[in-house]
Amino acid sequence: MADVRIGGQAVIEGIMMKNKEKYAIAVRKPDKEIEVKIEEYKPAADKGVFFRLPIIRGVFNFVESLVIGVKTLTYSASFYDDDDKNTSKKESSDSLMLFFTVAFSIVLAVGLFMLLPAFLVSLLDKYISSHIVLGLIEGAIRLAIFLLYVFLISRMEDIKRTFMYHGAEHKSINCLEAGNELTIENVMKASRFHKRCGTSFLFIVMIVSILVFMCIDSRTLWLRLLLRVLLVPVIAGISYEFIRYAGNHNNACANVLSKPGLWVQRLTTIEPTPDMAEVAIKAVEGVFDWKEYLSNTKQQAHSLAEKKHDT
Repeated sequence: MADVRIGGQAVIEGIMMKNKEKYAIAVRKPDKEIEVKIEEYKPAADKGVFFRLPIIRGVFNFVESLVIGVKTLTYSASFYDDDDKNTSKKESSDSLMLFFTVAFSIVLAVGLFMLLPAFLVSLLDKYISSHIVLGLIEGAIRLAIFLLYVFLISRMEDIKRTFMYHGAEHKSINCLEAGNELTIENVMKASRFHKRCGTSFLFIVMIVSILVFMCIDSRTLWLRLLLRVLLVPVIAGISYEFIRYAGNHNNACANVLSKPGLWVQRLTTIEPTPDMAEVAIKAVEGVFDWKEYLSNTKQQAHSLAEKKHDT
C-alpha cells in the first residue's frame, strides 16, 4: 500500500503530525487528558515552481520543519511550565523567542557538527597532504560527534520519554501505511522504525558532507570554515532528495542505503506505552481521515480485482 505522506515529530509528552497544509499537536496534559491543537500553514512548495525544484525544496523543507518543530515543542512545554499556565498568553509572546531559538539551533548545529570537525582536522594539515584523506578523517570525526551526541542525550530520562513518543509516531504511520485500522492494538504491533525519519535525514547529512567536503582542497582555515557554512544548504538539499527517494521506493537499493539511518533510529526511538499510541492516533486524526482513506483503498483494490477477473 502506498504511504500517506504524513510526517511528524515527538514533542513534550505528545506528538505533532503534519499533512499537506495542516499540522496537529496532541499532548497528554498533567491531568492525563489529551489536548489536540490543529494549525494551518502554507508550505514553501505552494509558493511557486522555484520552491519545488530538487535540492532547493530540501533546503526550504528543512527550515520549515525546524520552525514548526520548535513552535510545537514550545507549545507542548507550556503545559508543564509552572511559571506560566496561561497557554494563549504565552503563545502570543513567542514569535521573537521562536526566531532566536531557531537561529540558535542552526548556529549550534553548524558549529558542533560542521566547524568543530573542520577545525580539528586543520591541526593535521602539516602531517597529511591529501585533501581526500583529510576529508575522510573530518567526516569520521563529524560522524563520531553526531553518534556520541545522540547516544548521550538518549541516556537522559526526559529525552527517553520523548523518544518513546517518537516511536509511537513511527508506529502510527507504519500502521496506517500497512493498511491497518488505527487502533491502539494495531499501532503497538507496528514497527518503530521509518525510512523518512528525521534521524535518518541527519545521518545522511553526515554522510553527504563527507562526500562533498573531501572534494574541496583548501588549506586556509578561515576559507575552509566559510565553505563548510556556505555548503550546509546544499548538503541539506541533497540529503532531502535521498530521504525522499528512499521514502517513495521499496527497491533493494533504497532499502540497503536506508539501513544505516534505520540503525541510528535504535537510539532515537523507544518502544512506547499504549497511552502514547493513543496520543499518536489523536495527532493523526487531527490532519487525516484514516477511516475514509482505508475505505477508499479497499474499494480501489476491489475494483482492480474485478477488472483483472473480467479480463
